[in-house]
Amino acid sequence: MLCGISGEAPQEPVVSKKSGVVYEKRLIEQYIKDNGTEPGTGETLTADDLLSIQSSRIVRPRPPTLTSIPALLATFQNEWDNFALETYNMKEQLARTREELATALYQHDAAVRVIARLSKERDEAREALSKVTVAEGATNGEDMVVDSVEGLPEALAEKVDEVHASLSKGRKKRPIPEGWVTPGDISAFDTTASTALPVPETTSIDLEGGFAALGGLKGEAAIYSIEADKLERQLPVNEAVTSTLWTGAKLFFATGQGNVKVYEAGNEVASVPEHSGPVTGLSVHPGADILGSVGTDKSIVFYDLATMKRVSRAYADASLTTCAFHPDGHLFAAGTVSGDIKLYMTKNLDQAAIFKLGAPVQALVFSENGFWLAATAKGQTTVTVFDLRKEGDAATAKILETGGSVQSLAWDYTGQYLATGGASGVTIQQYIKSSKKWSEPFRNSTPVIGVRWGESARRLVAVNGEGVVSVFGVKE
Repeated sequence: MLCGISGEAPQEPVVSKKSGVVYEKRLIEQYIKDNGTEPGTGETLTADDLLSIQSSRIVRPRPPTLTSIPALLATFQNEWDNFALETYNMKEQLARTREELATALYQHDAAVRVIARLSKERDEAREALSKVTVAEGATNGEDMVVDSVEGLPEALAEKVDEVHASLSKGRKKRPIPEGWVTPGDISAFDTTASTALPVPETTSIDLEGGFAALGGLKGEAAIYSIEADKLERQLPVNEAVTSTLWTGAKLFFATGQGNVKVYEAGNEVASVPEHSGPVTGLSVHPGADILGSVGTDKSIVFYDLATMKRVSRAYADASLTTCAFHPDGHLFAAGTVSGDIKLYMTKNLDQAAIFKLGAPVQALVFSENGFWLAATAKGQTTVTVFDLRKEGDAATAKILETGGSVQSLAWDYTGQYLATGGASGVTIQQYIKSSKKWSEPFRNSTPVIGVRWGESARRLVAVNGEGVVSVFGVKE
């Protein structure tokens, strides 16, 4: 007979009435005292449930002191008994811990599978939504709701309608302003100024009046006077600038940390963190009441320009790279890394149409005639002009070859001249309405990353990645 705890032959054997297992009496009594249960089964056990087993043995003499060998052996026996109990308890605890760990691992694995399934269903729903198109007030495709779309408040929606009605009505009869640049002037363009500004790794440029604002990845920005050809002011944005927009008295910088920073009179007056990733594009509504932004988090956000509070939000099915409001204000275009240009209705951010470029969209801009959208993709040496009145392949009105990759586009106020800027230089593409043909009256090999038209289009302002501003125009 061996003890069920120590595995040794018991000196005072007892047997459990419940399980029939033999134990050393002192060990099982100690275990009952500590736990109140029987080892192995976990059932309640008391000393009354133990039955002594009688066996013949030689009676050992009682040692007189602990210094005797028998006393030392007894002490060693007690130590061994305690060690055996402790080992048994540790084995039981290890078994329970293993069971708990197995349960936790199973629950974690189940949670991961559920998250993966929900993410897949969300992506499929977004893809299905991206296939919905709106044509002549009729919706084709299945109606779906993905990631809750926030429409504009009623007051701003009414302003959008008013601006659309006003601008679209007068667009066809709008004459070319007096003093506007002529094709002959464009052909005579030359570099009239070239100034290096302290904006390392420049990413963007925008103009307001006779001044240009630049921003760079090092968190530096600057304001340049075109007339005086000098640096007017430096602005420490302290975050990587990914896009620049100047409208009226407010200067906006989109940053790589998901913020839209607002400056007035050279001072930062607001910083709005509505995006969870880098903000990649900014555009202002022609009514000057709404600011739009897009980002790598796939979101489109509209702000009330007066308060810089978010008033509308929607999500696309891919990261967004750039954006622009239609000159009448009723459409908002956003380019994606998947090569799609998505057009949304400004009032409710419902998707209206999709144009495809086949590569991540680098830049896009609406023509002032209200019918055309020019766009280019990363790595492409062409600019595609889409006709907003058509759909599908028929919407491609013209493909302009520039001879190099294009990073920036700018259409003048009259819709005659389309400026392109990229690593291979600057070009101006002219559309001649009378003959319905395109020509290229100007080309310069200065590499740039951004171009903008100056006052009366008599100047074209460009900047390269090192912060050097070049002004093209007719020399006096």
